[in-house]
Amino acid sequence: MIGKTQELYRPNAAIIYQRSDGSVLFCERVNPKGAWQFPQGGIKKGESPLNAACREGMEETGFRPNEYEVVAEHGPYRYDYPPKERERVLRKRGIPYAGQEQHYFLCRMHDDHAEPWLDHKEFNGYRWMQPRDFDRSCLPTFKREVYDRVFRDFFGL
Repeated sequence: MIGKTQELYRPNAAIIYQRSDGSVLFCERVNPKGAWQFPQGGIKKGESPLNAACREGMEETGFRPNEYEVVAEHGPYRYDYPPKERERVLRKRGIPYAGQEQHYFLCRMHDDHAEPWLDHKEFNGYRWMQPRDFDRSCLPTFKREVYDRVFRDFFGL
């Protein structure tokens, strides 16, 4: 469309760690407290979505790629930031992102007893639970639609 500015979406990758019983790792964000999500983060220039997911997962949980096998991927999924979040991201990154475009990777853990060590800058808690038991009201409102699609695409929920 002529005259309309193309909105920018931050490239992002997320990783879902799953045990053999089907439980997956959910992490509680430091800020805002009470918000839960999968480990995720930005894709660096020249980096593939899978490499970004593995890097972010290792930074945030300590799980190394040799501790799991990638079994599925879906995306990209997009969500828009609400106005306050857009302002915060602009201050932090200096780029007027409209939201994020995410690629998700489902990874089966080799050891069902492995536990993450959290990067406490990002997360202050974690839980392994069945996807059907996750209360999506713990998500920021603007992320819920993407999580609904992720739960449908990966877990049939």
